[in-house]
Amino acid sequence: MIEVIRKKERRRREAKLARVASRNVALDGELMRAVAVVVEEVRARGDEAVIEYTERFDGVRLERGELRIGERQLRQSAQLASASVREALREAINRVRAFHEQEREESWEMETAAGVRLGQRITPIERAGLYVPGGTASYPSSVVMNVVPAQVAGVERIVVATPPRTLAENPAVAAALVELNVTEVYAVGGAQAVAALAYGTETIPRVDKITGPGNRYVAAAKKLVFGVVGIDSIAGPSEVVIVADETARASFVAADLLAQAEHGEDASAVLITTDENLAVAVAAEIERQARKLSRLPLIRKSLADFGAIIMVDDLDEACELANNLAPEHLEIMTRDAEAFASGVRHAGAIFLGEHTPEAVGDYFAGPNHVLPTGGAARFSSALGVYDFVKRTSLLRYSSVELGNTAHLIAALARAEGLDAHARSALIRLEDSGR
Repeated sequence: MIEVIRKKERRRREAKLARVASRNVALDGELMRAVAVVVEEVRARGDEAVIEYTERFDGVRLERGELRIGERQLRQSAQLASASVREALREAINRVRAFHEQEREESWEMETAAGVRLGQRITPIERAGLYVPGGTASYPSSVVMNVVPAQVAGVERIVVATPPRTLAENPAVAAALVELNVTEVYAVGGAQAVAALAYGTETIPRVDKITGPGNRYVAAAKKLVFGVVGIDSIAGPSEVVIVADETARASFVAADLLAQAEHGEDASAVLITTDENLAVAVAAEIERQARKLSRLPLIRKSLADFGAIIMVDDLDEACELANNLAPEHLEIMTRDAEAFASGVRHAGAIFLGEHTPEAVGDYFAGPNHVLPTGGAARFSSALGVYDFVKRTSLLRYSSVELGNTAHLIAALARAEGLDAHARSALIRLEDSGR
């Protein structure tokens, strides 16, 4: 089910890692052209186009007055979720909120010379749009992870778009929205939802930033509207790398690899280990545990295509491989996980020790589970409060300081061929008689 690559099999290792790294959201030209048509139609025709595409792609005919899901309907759907799920959501929200409260930024000012004040003003964006996918990818946990940092940032209006059948098929999504007190929800999915949030329609308001997961059509639409609105990222398939030595339990490692593989056929689950006995035991455990799982066909394909157990000589080599992959999730099950983690430069989230499976981060611990994928951890970070605020620079100069620096400013402006810039500084010296 999963490929085991031994220490000397460098060519096999390189081929497998290249295959893992090649995964992307496949925004090919044909896809982008098709989605561009949808985006432009929604921009031009508003609700009419949204209704047409909803009928074509989702098989549901809505009237204009049905685009927004009423609060009563939302609460009725939420009540269909079990009491235990609602309780778990409340506790998860509390923990995620407590974590994100630590990410708050404060406005600040500094004085650099007499009468000169510089600073930065932190203000929330006014309207955020959250896309919630339907089907098997409709996760209430993602609702929590996208909404909470926006609320902590102080976003005034949070608008949700989700396919028409989502709340009926997954009441836990409705329960998450109700627990978060988010009630502006529209029954629109796909690229047409992204376009509606970006440009606004007669019914759906234009937002300032769009976040949330989605299929390749949603990803393509987000790429097309970026610049008109902000987006969180163009997320690719999910992934985990587990680094383990002889102290790790094979059953734990196997369970975590399987948990990742069930995300989808293009998910990647990789174990890097210094211990051959552990490698063999994990491969056997995967076969044993997988038989009991409901998504077995999907798991088999995911592990066969993008899964691997890679043996290395030592933990230094393991760390180098992990950094090269820059994974979304990195689990460390070694004798000294903290020491290993000190060498990790690139990872979306690091899970330390055998009692910290990825699942605790996905649902409950507090840190955000919206993480960079496909090696993007080399240059980007988890979704957070900082994604929902703007930083505005503040500058106030005194006449004295401008007099002291205007000639330097003018020299730089002229070096760039911008005489008017130079003049705008120097003219103020004329007015002051200097």
